[in-house]
Amino acid sequence: MDSDYLFGAIVASLLAVIFLFRSRAKKTRTAGEATGAPLASALEAEAGGDGSSGEGADIIVVGAGVAGSALAYTLAKDGRKVHVIERDLTEPDRIVGELLQPGGYLRLVELSLQDCVEEIDAQRVQGYALFKDGKTTKLPYPLEKFHSDVAGRSFHNGRFIQRMREKASSLPNVQLEQGTVTTLLEENGTVKGVIYKTKSNGEELLKKAYAPLTIVCDGCFSNLRRALCSPKVDVPSCFVGLVLENCKLPFPNHGHVILADPSPILFYPISSTEVRCLVDVPGQKVPSIANGEMANYLKTVVAPQLPEELYESFIAAIEKGNIRTHPNRSMPAAPHPTPGALLMGDAFNMRHPLTGGGMTVALSDIVVLRNLLKPLRNLHDASSLCNYLESFYTLRKPVASTINTLAGALYKVFSASPDKARNEMRQACFDYLSLGGVCSAGPISLLSGLNPRPLSLVAHFFAVAIYGVGRLLVPFPSVNRMWIGARLISGACGIIFPIIKAEGVRQMFFPAMVPAYYRAPPAK
Repeated sequence: MDSDYLFGAIVASLLAVIFLFRSRAKKTRTAGEATGAPLASALEAEAGGDGSSGEGADIIVVGAGVAGSALAYTLAKDGRKVHVIERDLTEPDRIVGELLQPGGYLRLVELSLQDCVEEIDAQRVQGYALFKDGKTTKLPYPLEKFHSDVAGRSFHNGRFIQRMREKASSLPNVQLEQGTVTTLLEENGTVKGVIYKTKSNGEELLKKAYAPLTIVCDGCFSNLRRALCSPKVDVPSCFVGLVLENCKLPFPNHGHVILADPSPILFYPISSTEVRCLVDVPGQKVPSIANGEMANYLKTVVAPQLPEELYESFIAAIEKGNIRTHPNRSMPAAPHPTPGALLMGDAFNMRHPLTGGGMTVALSDIVVLRNLLKPLRNLHDASSLCNYLESFYTLRKPVASTINTLAGALYKVFSASPDKARNEMRQACFDYLSLGGVCSAGPISLLSGLNPRPLSLVAHFFAVAIYGVGRLLVPFPSVNRMWIGARLISGACGIIFPIIKAEGVRQMFFPAMVPAYYRAPPAK
């Protein structure tokens, strides 16, 4: 009998120990989930006992969009071990990021990624057609000095990104993983890696990944962006997106810009049978799609302003009902140099998508970063690396600031206004571009990324303003016309100077005066 009691006591004690152990483990898991800390001991065992994932990469890339995928391929091709973490590896379905300018295509060629626009039914784009008040002007890209393959490309954004991801993951030193990065791993102000969530067999797991350099490319991770820069995000308007099927554009293989009221409307092909229409709606609120307000707005306000050739296809697209919206964000680059981390792509810098310059900026940034990192074999001295990479923010400026400034300025000039001086500027811009020669080739070479020179941009912008004043004073000036002309010049200054200030005057026009411009690579 005593032995039975003894046996029962032993069993009860063992059960109590097991119960206490499980309760303690459950509390630890709950606390970990609340704080974002790595949790499961099983995960730690799987990852080598410290919660880390994988065998140690040289570089972690957060986001596998255009910038992240191209960056991963480029760095891996240089021999780096790259760990890419992307929230969703299924094909994206977006209504922006569908037009790659010729300057961006040249960067693709430079990065050996030009085959990513093949086999996705991408369309060659040779220039733009501009429409205003029943008048039209054609603005071809100045491609005479380039190889015949150089042109713009338009496509489904998701197809292009999937091709880029396939290209990156084809390299053995690229690990492409689906997961959501939640936190940067920091130690004494230095970023050591990231904490991210993944799913396995329906269960959510938290992992850690370590690398001497973490590059955040995905603009959706606002918490990571705030940790590495001072984001001042502006949303001047929203795009309303439609797809027109079997529609013949007035100018094949051209983007079409209608200077409508209140703001521009874009058309460009995204496949051999589809044309993308983007209707710009100023402000952050758009008419409701659910209750039919949007369809009514498009039919009554937008449709009457379209060229006759596009009207029926536009109405048919509205009737089909696949109407989508997208906020147009603008964010100048304002980085906090942080040891062990770097921002790129939409996480770092955004501009109004009117001019389709986002991918060109991102790919140009990758070329700059590749050239900076190429002489380095050891990335582990985080402080020296951070000091050296400050030059990235200056070296990228000629291309980035030109495209950013042009996008912001053109959007304001192309939008209708109750101010007569602003509308004179708008008409002057249309007439100036219609002159042809250097008056069209110059601005289009800036927009296309073929000649990204800030001084050339400012020269053409004020040439438009002066041309507008000249129109007002010919044949006979009057006090009223002179006053409108003065306001036109003042309004032009009010448009472009704040954008230049946000971009950085010295970095934009005099980059060689910035000390970081001359930073040498850290000693090996």
